[in-house]
Amino acid sequence: MKFIFAPDSFKGSLSAMECCDILERVTARLFPGCETVSVPVADGGEGTVDALLRAMGGTRMQTVVTGPLFEQETAEWGLLSDGTAVMEMAQASGLPYVPADRKDPRNATSLGTGEMIADALRRGVRRILIGIGGSATNDGGMGMLKALGARFTDRDGREVSPVGGEMKNVCSADFTGLMPELRETRITVICDVTNPLLGENGATFIYGPQKGAVPAIRDELEAGMVSYARVVSEAVGRDIAGFPGAGAAGGLGAALGGVLGAQLKSGIDAVLDAVDFDRKLEGVSLAITGEGRIDGQSVRFGKVPVGVARRCALKGIPTLAIVGGIGEGAEGLFDLCESTIMTIANGPMTLEKAMTDALELYENAAERLLRAVRIGMNLK
Repeated sequence: MKFIFAPDSFKGSLSAMECCDILERVTARLFPGCETVSVPVADGGEGTVDALLRAMGGTRMQTVVTGPLFEQETAEWGLLSDGTAVMEMAQASGLPYVPADRKDPRNATSLGTGEMIADALRRGVRRILIGIGGSATNDGGMGMLKALGARFTDRDGREVSPVGGEMKNVCSADFTGLMPELRETRITVICDVTNPLLGENGATFIYGPQKGAVPAIRDELEAGMVSYARVVSEAVGRDIAGFPGAGAAGGLGAALGGVLGAQLKSGIDAVLDAVDFDRKLEGVSLAITGEGRIDGQSVRFGKVPVGVARRCALKGIPTLAIVGGIGEGAEGLFDLCESTIMTIANGPMTLEKAMTDALELYENAAERLLRAVRIGMNLK
């Protein structure tokens, strides 16, 4: 008998690794001799680096970068055992670096993300997996591209500052100085956003407000993005604005996919491919996954439990999900494969208590669930 554990973290309370450790402990008690495989996963956001380092082994790296407000920050990323660099854009250009009273994407840059990538390239990395959630920027990826060797100039030939508010001044884009290492590097972008770069469903209108883009700022940014996209598209000879995901991370998706030729993949699929999840399913009898809350959006957008269930369904493996909370539409998981959902809550409680007692609650839920599995196995 063989079980595989592939949970996401419970944000703010339980890491994916802690969930795996608990599942291994409970399984050893209830199913002595059962083989277990732990694959802590994430969908490209916070915890992706930690999850992949745990699943694959590797080294934690640090790069001193220019933060979104041009202050020095330290970005952490992982160098996996197979030579792949795994990164989270938010480590270099994330919203947490921006105080609430300084939120204004006209002044924010993705320069640090490019510096993190450049550092990996100089270290010999030629495969990069990067999650681009949680950005503070809306600069069309101009900052990142500049850090990698691109030049953006105005009508007088002067270099333009790589921030959202200066996109309107970009009259020329020169990519001949991009780091030559990029030509032999495969970049995979973890991206669950399908928005184009421009328009009412684009980067500025949909995601700008959470970064401080009030209506007046939003209109200014959108006009600049339209102009910038035209210049860059002409320079690279293809449209960078219309493909799904171009609007992710304030237009970083457009720069990565449209300029650098990166492949954009859904978060959980990119991570599961990186850890060779399908191969790990060989001989597995049961899978256990989960996340902090499962609902209809988890099913619609293919969050971790759904991505795991889809892979397991192809091999006929039943999938159990242990979650913090269940919302409307969560039963969509049952349509994907033989599955069920167990919440860690064992009675009425506040969110604060659930988070404070998460370790104990999770272990109790795992024991209840696996006892039910054992009963089912013994039914005549």
